[in-house]
Amino acid sequence: MLKNHLLKAIPKVDKFIEHSDFENLSKPIIMPLIRESFDLLRAELLSAKVHSVNEDKLRQNILVKYNDIMTPSLQKVINATGVIVHTNLGRSLINPESFDKAKEIATSYNNLEYDLDKGKRGERYSHLSKLFTKLLDCEDVLVVNNNASAVFLILNTFAKRKEVIVSRGELVEIGGSFRIPEVMKNSGAKLVEVGATNKTHLCDYEENITERTKMLMKVHKSNYSIEGFTSEVAFKEIAKLAKEKGLIDYFDLGSGHLVDLPYGLSHSEPSLHEIMKDDPSLLSFSGDKLFGSVQAGIIVGKKELIAKLKKNQLLRMLRVDKLTLSILTQDIQSMLLNRYENLPTLGMLFKDVDTLKKNAQVLTDEIKDLVTCEIIETTTLIGGGSTPNKKIPSIAVTIALKNYSPNKIQKLFREKNIIGRIENEKFLLDFRTIDINDIQYLSESIKCLATS
Repeated sequence: MLKNHLLKAIPKVDKFIEHSDFENLSKPIIMPLIRESFDLLRAELLSAKVHSVNEDKLRQNILVKYNDIMTPSLQKVINATGVIVHTNLGRSLINPESFDKAKEIATSYNNLEYDLDKGKRGERYSHLSKLFTKLLDCEDVLVVNNNASAVFLILNTFAKRKEVIVSRGELVEIGGSFRIPEVMKNSGAKLVEVGATNKTHLCDYEENITERTKMLMKVHKSNYSIEGFTSEVAFKEIAKLAKEKGLIDYFDLGSGHLVDLPYGLSHSEPSLHEIMKDDPSLLSFSGDKLFGSVQAGIIVGKKELIAKLKKNQLLRMLRVDKLTLSILTQDIQSMLLNRYENLPTLGMLFKDVDTLKKNAQVLTDEIKDLVTCEIIETTTLIGGGSTPNKKIPSIAVTIALKNYSPNKIQKLFREKNIIGRIENEKFLLDFRTIDINDIQYLSESIKCLATS
């Protein structure tokens, strides 16, 4: 009898949902949550786990679940790891001015595929080609949604059921289990491995060319380097051999850069300008790594080859939208004007250590009375598969809170969307990737943690 009495105390759904707390909420989300909560409450009453019905508590629990569902999981974070092109944190930052101009275009009708001069259907890639050809002195360009797509499209277009020769030392796997051998297999191309893991010579390519060979491919060694008793063939030599044999030469560069890199990094990887001097048939790279723009796979090369890529039916699945095209256009204009300071990624890379120290001092002056902190010299990586194992100098602030371990401190900061790192048993915030405008939020967050 008591249980029946308690069950009758469960409110009716149609009456319960009329409460002002549920006003203007999404019915497709809130109704299932109410029913699930009622079912759980009914089971707990029958099993005597609970002995009363508290409508206020029931309502608050439902609202917590609702807000958890409706709160976007994709959020802004502060990258205090020091890794500039951090793949897990969105890689390159977009220039706010480029984004604002793209917003104006994307929120109105535009001539994405309309030729204003001819008054008829146009091509979306034409908006980039006239700028890109000037920037890189190339014949033509095609942009797809990322460099993995670029690799797949090139192999599928030119080497389906044909052979592609690649050095064993370049059969890379990058994030997300993206493997060159698997991409080749899925594209329909047949991989021909040549050389050894640590040494490959030009004769290895030449001796493996057959009537089925279509392409000689070089792949950037993302995220790793081979040292010691080692040698590899320069792309210039590969391109020359390919042209002599009537084959396509293709360089999957991965992370392409335009400017001379600081801290002696230019010796690690050739720039796009240097590679273009080798007259590549095809070259592809990511738009959101050291190029410093939006996510895209950029393919440059011979006009007749780009034309064939555009005819591949797969391109419709891999093409980019108006936002990407607009942001890329704005960023390329900045590059042509040598305004590299407009590209946040390059700005972080070129920032000198003295500036980083000044920024770190601003934070420590704010928090030194509340927490144990220290400005230290450290090193970090560029990330994104570029310049593997090459470190650059940086400045960081170590943070110690109460009796918390570094792992616990890292977790507490992560709850406030601040992603730092642990080094030498200390939690630190690396200022190589911290924007000066975020220092106030860092200060407020640290003060909150220190006094909680």
